[in-house]
Amino acid sequence: MAEKQPRFERLTADQRRERLVEASINCLAAEGIQGFTVDAICREAGSSRGLIVHHFGSKDALLAAVYAEVFQNVLVGLDALDPDTATPEALVEIVLSGGFMDRKYLKVWLALWGEISVNPGMQAEHRTLNTTFREKLALSLQAMAHKRGKVIDGHGVAILLISLADGLWLQQSIDQSLLASDRAKELCLSVVNAALTGGLTA
Repeated sequence: MAEKQPRFERLTADQRRERLVEASINCLAAEGIQGFTVDAICREAGSSRGLIVHHFGSKDALLAAVYAEVFQNVLVGLDALDPDTATPEALVEIVLSGGFMDRKYLKVWLALWGEISVNPGMQAEHRTLNTTFREKLALSLQAMAHKRGKVIDGHGVAILLISLADGLWLQQSIDQSLLASDRAKELCLSVVNAALTGGLTA
């Protein structure tokens, strides 16, 4: 990672926070959790060490902010989806391909998921974000089922779909020769369609 000289710019507090979060994501993408150091983040952001404490309170709090930013990119697609007109294809596209669900962010997600198991702050952030994701997904699934005259366990199907999408994305990111993107989408779509037609219960 190229070393950057500090940039002396007039930035708002929000802009400085955004820059530190972006720099943190770049560090994680390059080297995983080992690259998430104060010195590396400050070099990447062109900031002083004190700004991390000033804007976030601690490195752990910065990591939680990074997780929130990354997860928010996944939620954006669901926020824009109208439950009354959504299709299974559109839903699968969002869940499997939205935001940071890209192969180049493999190290970012692995680092964040690894920290969730040992970091209480990350655990709390994950519960909040994952609950929001699951509820938004469940509402869309229930609306689709309602249009078909069905009643489904939206939350159960949402959990199943999220787990399947995460696993398929991970497999594809590790070795694209094992699983094509179109095939991953077909598998997720088959689960959604089965749930909507009553052929699958969660």
